[in-house]
Amino acid sequence: MTLIQAIVLGIVQGLTEFLPVSSTGHLTVTEKILGLQVDDPAVTGFTAVIQMGAIVAVIVYFARDIWNIIRTWVLGLVKPEYRGHRDFRMGWYVIVGTIPVGIVGLLLKSVIKNDLRSLWVVAIALIAWSGVMWAAERVATQERSEKRLNLTDAVVVGIVQCVSLFPGVSRSGATISAGLFRGLDRVAATRLSFFLSIPALLAAGIFELKDALGGDIGVGETLVGTVVAFLVAYASIAWLLRFVAHHPITWFVPYRVVLGLVLVGLLASGVMSAT
Repeated sequence: MTLIQAIVLGIVQGLTEFLPVSSTGHLTVTEKILGLQVDDPAVTGFTAVIQMGAIVAVIVYFARDIWNIIRTWVLGLVKPEYRGHRDFRMGWYVIVGTIPVGIVGLLLKSVIKNDLRSLWVVAIALIAWSGVMWAAERVATQERSEKRLNLTDAVVVGIVQCVSLFPGVSRSGATISAGLFRGLDRVAATRLSFFLSIPALLAAGIFELKDALGGDIGVGETLVGTVVAFLVAYASIAWLLRFVAHHPITWFVPYRVVLGLVLVGLLASGVMSAT
C-alpha cells in the first residue's frame, strides 16, 4: 500500500464512519478502485486499525462526557448515592449494549473477514437497510431525550448494532434507526450510537493490529491513515450532531440507494468484480 492510498482510505474512513452510509462498504469499494485485494488479511486489518483514529476522534470530542460517565460509574460501584445518576446508568448501558456485538463479532470473525467481504453484500445491504432507515423515521415519535434513556434501549440498540457487521449496513445507520424505533429523539439516538461505537471499534482495531502490521502494509502508512481518519472523523462528528438535530436520516437514503444500484450494475455487467 502506498502513502497516497493510505491517505485516501483514511479520508474515506473518517468521513463515513459515523455517517449512516457504511464506512466498511465505502472502504471496500475504495480499496477495489485503488487496486487492493479487499479480502487480504493485511488490508482488512489496516481498515480495522484506522478505525481507531475515528474512535479517538469520538473520545476527544466527547472527552468531558466520557470522563463523567467513567468517574460516576466507578464511584457508583462503591457509593450508593451515585447509582441514581444518569452518568452511572449510561456506563452500564454502554457495557451491556456492547456485549452483543462483541459475542457475534468473535463467533463470526471468519465469515465477516472473508465471506462478507464482497461488493454484492455491500450493494444489497446499502439498498436493503435504506428501507429500514426510512421506516424508522416514519414511525419515530422522538418523544424521549437522553434523560429518559433506559436499559432496554441500550440492549435493543446493542443487538441491532450486530447487523452493522454486514458491510453496507452502516453502524450509525443501524444504531440510530434502532434508537428511533425505540422512541428516542435523533440527538439521543446519535449520541448513544457514538458511545456504543467506542468499545466495539476500539476492540476491533486492537484485535486486527497484528494483521495490519504483519503484512505488506508498513507502520508509516498505517499511522498516516489513522491520523487522517481522526482529523476527518472529528469534523464529521461535529457536523452530524448538528445535522440530525434538524434533519431526518432519510436524507442519506437516496445516496445509499443510488450507490447500491450503481454497484449492482457494475457487478452484473462484469465491469467490477465482487472481491
